Amino acid sequence: MNLNEKIRKATTHISQNEGLIFEKSSPGKKAYKLPPLDVPEVDAAQLLGKQAREDLGQMPEVSEIEIIRHYTRISTWNYAVDHGMYPLGSCTMKYNPRVNEAVARLTGLAEAHPYQPERISQGALRILKMLSEQLIEITGMDAITLQPAAGAHGELTGILLVRAYLESQGNPRKKVLIPDSAHGTNPATAAICGYAVENLKSNAAGMVDIASLVAQVNEDVAALMLTNPNTLGVFEQEIHKIAEVLHAKGALLYMDGANMNALVGKVRPGDFGADVMHLNLHKTFSTPHGGGGPGSGPVACKKILEPFLPTPVVVTKPDGTLGFDYNRPQSIGRVRMFYGNFGMHVRALAYIMANGPDGLRQTTEDAVLNSNYIRKKLEGVYDLPYKTPTMHEVVFSDRLQAPKGIKTGDIAKRLIDYGFHPYTVSFPLVVHGALMIEPTESESKESLDLFIEAMKDIAEEVEEHPEIVLEAPHNTRISRLDETMAARKPILRWKPQSEATGK
Repeated sequence: MNLNEKIRKATTHISQNEGLIFEKSSPGKKAYKLPPLDVPEVDAAQLLGKQAREDLGQMPEVSEIEIIRHYTRISTWNYAVDHGMYPLGSCTMKYNPRVNEAVARLTGLAEAHPYQPERISQGALRILKMLSEQLIEITGMDAITLQPAAGAHGELTGILLVRAYLESQGNPRKKVLIPDSAHGTNPATAAICGYAVENLKSNAAGMVDIASLVAQVNEDVAALMLTNPNTLGVFEQEIHKIAEVLHAKGALLYMDGANMNALVGKVRPGDFGADVMHLNLHKTFSTPHGGGGPGSGPVACKKILEPFLPTPVVVTKPDGTLGFDYNRPQSIGRVRMFYGNFGMHVRALAYIMANGPDGLRQTTEDAVLNSNYIRKKLEGVYDLPYKTPTMHEVVFSDRLQAPKGIKTGDIAKRLIDYGFHPYTVSFPLVVHGALMIEPTESESKESLDLFIEAMKDIAEEVEEHPEIVLEAPHNTRISRLDETMAARKPILRWKPQSEATGK
């Protein structure tokens, strides 16, 4: 039995020994004991009517220690930024400072109800107002809404603002231009807003080709959705010219602000011609990220788009108190219940205030430095398809490993064995076999060196023992899955063994 087989056997033994909570079930087991009722027993149907479920389905019957061990055990299977580095390019998985969490859990904020009167919500309203002012200053814009709940939701809101503005001018126009280096949600956003999507090719440097842009922009173009820096980590060096080309034809520049971690404190999108943009508080401003949310994707805009912002807007009243303004006849309406994910707003403001202007600038510089350190150390070990200077993230390809039959997904899975979360695989699409790496400013030189060493070791394994990489991961609870089968025939619920095997 070789080493890999031994590893798999041990891992399988651990997995079987732990079992699933349903498989530990035995009739009569309970994890609790309640005292007898001291009030008349009421049938659920009397309280809920037709909503009452008569058949509760098959639920596990287990002891308290079994259920505690079950959930504690599976929590250890998860990877988190508290455990180690997340090199996910484009996702910006940085550390969330604990002071942000402490502030968000203050009783007056955590227990504030959105329906409570404005007169007893002045603290919460001040947070919304202060965060809005800070983000307007950081982006160089004139106005903002905090309602959107995520980046893609922010995109939708931003393009709806563009459409509303153009409609007010008499022509909503027909299409939106999207570079091939943009984020994948951009085309979906434009289509949902009723626009045809037209692709814009990048040049050899990985930037927007100005000649192509000039040829494609006409009176039918509503906007260009530009990610800057783009998904290659490259800053659009001719951004002013891009804005001028669009504005000359009456089109607007939408900036996808997902990569603001490379710009904060250094340059403001509003100053280089962006008309509207979204921000990801759960990326750039350290609010929790992952697990499906809650996120936050505020949208900042120039003055011409302000009348169309979602309602309500926080304003200062004549008596000096804060309140909501609902009287906005040109508004696109609500895009989120109440005022957005308030807890994320609290965390983001805490992060901004704790860092201050100098600290925010430092985080940007550190993020760019960390990325370029990885780029320099791995250049030549992995193929670098674009030689253009990059900022907060770097994109390699698997071209040097491909002759051995190794693809980017194989390298990513092997990286798990070294204790790191995988990088972003096969994106951006403009790079075949992409390895997209973004360390953020959270990582120290020591952790970057460990990551670099792991990537170099994997490259050596590819040359000497490619089967190790092809069969990775080896030391996880679950080994490599059949991804095609998982996509086509997903198992979305637990089934008894007899049902699963057909016996």
